[in-house]
Amino acid sequence: MHNKTIAEISRDLAAGTYSSEEITKDLLTRVSKLDKDINSFITVTEEQALSQAKAADANRAAGNASAWTGVPMAHKDIFCTNGVLTTCGSKMLSNFEAPYDATVVTKFNDAGAVSLGKLNMDEFAMGSSNENSFYGPVANPWDKDRVPGGSSGGSAAAVAAGFVPGATATDTGGSIRQPAALCGVTGLKPTYGRISRYGMIAYASSLDQAGTITHTAEDAAMMMNVMAGFDAKDSTSVDRDVPDYTATLDNSIEGMTIGLPTEYFRDDLSADMQQQVRNAIAEYEKMGAKVKEISLPNTHLAIPAYYVIAPSECSANLSRMDGVRFGHRCEDPKDIEDLYCRSRGEGFGEEVKRRIMVGSYALSAGFYDAYYKKAQQVRRLIKNDFVTAFNDVDIIMGPVTPTPAFKRGEKTSDPVEMYLEDIFTIALNLAGLPGMSVPCGAVNNLPVGLQLIGNFFDEARLLNAGHKFQQATDWHLKTPTGI
Repeated sequence: MHNKTIAEISRDLAAGTYSSEEITKDLLTRVSKLDKDINSFITVTEEQALSQAKAADANRAAGNASAWTGVPMAHKDIFCTNGVLTTCGSKMLSNFEAPYDATVVTKFNDAGAVSLGKLNMDEFAMGSSNENSFYGPVANPWDKDRVPGGSSGGSAAAVAAGFVPGATATDTGGSIRQPAALCGVTGLKPTYGRISRYGMIAYASSLDQAGTITHTAEDAAMMMNVMAGFDAKDSTSVDRDVPDYTATLDNSIEGMTIGLPTEYFRDDLSADMQQQVRNAIAEYEKMGAKVKEISLPNTHLAIPAYYVIAPSECSANLSRMDGVRFGHRCEDPKDIEDLYCRSRGEGFGEEVKRRIMVGSYALSAGFYDAYYKKAQQVRRLIKNDFVTAFNDVDIIMGPVTPTPAFKRGEKTSDPVEMYLEDIFTIALNLAGLPGMSVPCGAVNNLPVGLQLIGNFFDEARLLNAGHKFQQATDWHLKTPTGI
């Protein structure tokens, strides 16, 4: 049962093929046997999961079932869950049990889903490889010596390994799409403001967005039907009607205009990766789509702008982690300054400290205009590039990553090289646009992802395009060997 999709499980439960308790037990057993080699979970909530499964079976027997009743899944450990450890992959929060549920968690609970636990991640969502977690690195199920991508590496690895059919995730600069691509699964980052950020521990508040990691676009649509919508508790949430994302999955894409940015097909992309992406785009042409070359001229400015804005916002957001109110507290502080310095020094990892220092510098007196303000002005130019492009095309396509999954430890000594892993994904977060990664090929037996970029609040079109591609190909059906 571990290779079934969300949609298949939902249909099987409705047909009585098996119960929620049965599949929940099956997946929990699989996690206990195999996750020691993957390390995708930080916390497994076995007792809670079985209780939710039994309640789901009772509701189904009583005729009170939705499409999600009894369907297993898991949450990235950035979403607060009432009474359950919520660590953000950090020693700083290693003893923090949230006193409330994030809105995303509440919505899945209300829908009847069964949560198996909390998934590993780069500390406070800072990283591209999931090597920055206090709880140890996550392994890529396709090759356990390679990274799964980050920061949502635990979510991507858990889905790829067949531990859960779907997982929540977050994306600040590519942290859904990049691990989805490296692990051969489907990842969707919605438009900024489409899903509530309430109870989602903040990294960079103007960039963070909750999303999904699943096997298929159909499953992503099912998750979006639960997650999307306005939330008065979140000031960045957009009050806009939510469509049924599953209703338009089978729409024809004949006549759709696909934009190919010239900036995405240059030296940053290896020849093998480029070939896989172009093969995927050729499939769309077979289905009747039209391809048009476009330019996003400010693409080269995305990484420098992001690595001023994101660290600046993280330095402000993480200032609350001080050893006083919650989280890690040093032993026997001599005074308040010692308490602050040692608690933060002990509680944060190296990458988090690096970004806090960069951000504090960029926001400091005398440097704000030169760095943070200038980066925000560049951000507007990047957004305007996309706005102009969408006057002529319906969807934009390109690569997700410049290479397949790399070896663990290969890039940890060079932060800039690690940051360049997100060269094709960061611009979407700066613009606030939706993006999606779907499996589209393989290089050296490692998965390759195709990036689909949509206009604002046009997730339905992305899901439709992803679904039609998956009906025509079988890359999303391939699974790692040996697990």
